[in-house]
Amino acid sequence: MALALKAEDISKQYRLGQVGTGTLSHDLNRFWHRIRGKEDPYLKIGESNDRSKKGESEYVWSLRDINFEIEQGDAVGIIGRNGAGKSTLLKLLSKVTKPTTGQIYTKGRIASLLEVGTGFHPEMTGRENIFLNGAILGMTRKEISRKFDEIVDFSGVERYIDTPVKRYSSGMYVRLAFAVAAHLESEILIVDEVLAVGDAEFQKKCLGKMGDVSKGEGRTVLFVSHNMAAVQNLCHNGIMLEQGLVKATGKIDKVLQHYLQPPSQEKVKLADVADRTGNGQLKFIDGHVKSGTSNDLIETFDSLIIELEYELQNPTKINQFKIDIGINNYMGDRIAWLSSDVVESNFNILDRKITFEVKDLPIAPGDYTINIYSQINNEVADWISQVLPFSIIEKDYYNTGKIVPENQGSMLLNFYVK
Repeated sequence: MALALKAEDISKQYRLGQVGTGTLSHDLNRFWHRIRGKEDPYLKIGESNDRSKKGESEYVWSLRDINFEIEQGDAVGIIGRNGAGKSTLLKLLSKVTKPTTGQIYTKGRIASLLEVGTGFHPEMTGRENIFLNGAILGMTRKEISRKFDEIVDFSGVERYIDTPVKRYSSGMYVRLAFAVAAHLESEILIVDEVLAVGDAEFQKKCLGKMGDVSKGEGRTVLFVSHNMAAVQNLCHNGIMLEQGLVKATGKIDKVLQHYLQPPSQEKVKLADVADRTGNGQLKFIDGHVKSGTSNDLIETFDSLIIELEYELQNPTKINQFKIDIGINNYMGDRIAWLSSDVVESNFNILDRKITFEVKDLPIAPGDYTINIYSQINNEVADWISQVLPFSIIEKDYYNTGKIVPENQGSMLLNFYVK
């Protein structure tokens, strides 16, 4: 399949505190090196874009050595934490700004929705801005007129279409801007987190339209969002950025799994977890998740054992108690719940340890974490989330020699076909 976008070793450098790339002396120095056929001296300096650290250099690499290829008709999610370089990358792909180094190759017209106000003239009406955006994309007035009613109907701002857009609310602005970008005949649609401004109903409508654009119309979609469920539903492939570098590419589920994987906590005792809630009457201090068989690895339909140790502050004043466990998939969604309160057992809270055992674990292969909750005398004693990560590995559980494909749900059913 033909390529829609290709990035070759693209990087973007900024100088902190400056509008341009540097001072006159820096520009002259660059010019002097260029006419002598030498490399820009300022490309050798600079730091990664880590916002949490002060740093020493006045130059920062917002992106560094980015390479990828996107095929026509693909829907690609670009994910990463704040400051990872997502918006900078979209601006480069949209040709809003130029890369410091590297080349970007595109095939077809690009429609971008990067931030509220992009591409609209505030003094012009909604109607005039629709025709202006179409003209920028190289469309004729006749082509734009053919799409005009559909754009206005989708945006839901018909009553204000002849009002200058500077008087629009941010939600109205985004509605019209998205409608224009999605309906005008561009081969590539680039959408940033700007959709978060709209209400839930309109966000759902936009996601549906982007799905139609990608799957039905064969146009290429690049989508940045912190809504991982939306990214997973819309996109086939993904690119994960971290501090200006590409950390993962490929199928969206694999990239999301890499992005959402919690920090390694195998060596961290529960006693050292700082992010917790509760009055401290009970405090979890250690825990282990393991297979109930002799295997070191946990397989589907093995028994699963979760062992917890805890401290008690006032053991003589306990009238009511329970300990709950929630099992989460790599998306952070709860898939199972266990509680000492709903089963009969000989568990004694004064033992300061508890063991949960799940027989014939019907959970699909993947990475998981657990939430641990304790309640004493109807008050929360200790509550910590997404700790004790563990993995479940593949297994020929249907005895057919075939493995269930990934991402077909969290649970595996024991079923028959007649």
